[in-house]
Amino acid sequence: MSAALDCQEGWSVSRRREVSVFNSTKKTQLAARVRIADSLLGRLVGLLGKQSLDQDSGLLIFPSNSIHTLGMRFPIDVVFLDQDWRVEDLCESVPPFRLIWPRWKARSVLEVPIYSIRNSRTEVGDQLVLSKHSLHEGGCVWQTATSDS
Repeated sequence: MSAALDCQEGWSVSRRREVSVFNSTKKTQLAARVRIADSLLGRLVGLLGKQSLDQDSGLLIFPSNSIHTLGMRFPIDVVFLDQDWRVEDLCESVPPFRLIWPRWKARSVLEVPIYSIRNSRTEVGDQLVLSKHSLHEGGCVWQTATSDS
C-alpha cells in the first residue's frame, strides 16, 4: 500500500484537514478525526496548548519520525508509521515532558488519546488506512492505494 499527498496550488494552511485512521489488519478504527500537521508550524506546535485530546481524535505529524511531549498536559499514545502507513513502532501512555527518540524507518507519527492503541488492538506490522474525513474545496487530498494499482 502506498500513500500520496496531492495539494492543489493556492492551498491555505488555515484550512482544517482531517482524516480517519482505520487498522485494516485488525478491522478496528484507531481514530475518526485526525488533524494533519504537515507544515513546519503545524509540526512544531502539534498538541501544545491543548487541555486534552478528545476520544476518537488525533494528530498525524508528517513528515516526522520522533516527537516530544514537552509542554503537554496529558499523556498520549504514539504510533510510528512507515511510508506505506504500516505500523513501525508503538509507545503507549507517553506522559508529558518526555522525548521520544527517532524511529529511523518511520515517515510519520500519529498521536492519539491514551488507550487508543490497546482499544484498537494495534500492533507493530499492522496496516493502517487513511481516508478523507473533512476536506475543503481546493484543499489537500490524501489517497491510499494498493501497491498493485
